[in-house]
Amino acid sequence: MDILGRDRETECYHVKIDVDGRTVSALVPERLGAGHRFIGARPTHQSAYTWIAENQTKIEAAIAILARGTGRPKAPFDQITLIEER
Repeated sequence: MDILGRDRETECYHVKIDVDGRTVSALVPERLGAGHRFIGARPTHQSAYTWIAENQTKIEAAIAILARGTGRPKAPFDQITLIEER
């Protein structure tokens, strides 16, 4: 997974992964980590990157489910959204 940075407008981290030979982009809300470490405040970039790394497998699985259209990811990863490349 490649983390391309934080999108200020959506308060999400833009990530890219490979799904079935194609590159898929998604937005991972920084609030997903709120229930874990970031209670009451926005996480630092380092904390958010660490949380994403710790949950990489679940995040990638959720993105793959969305990209394949095979269902809905389990909460809280159901808050991840696919985005189109511009």
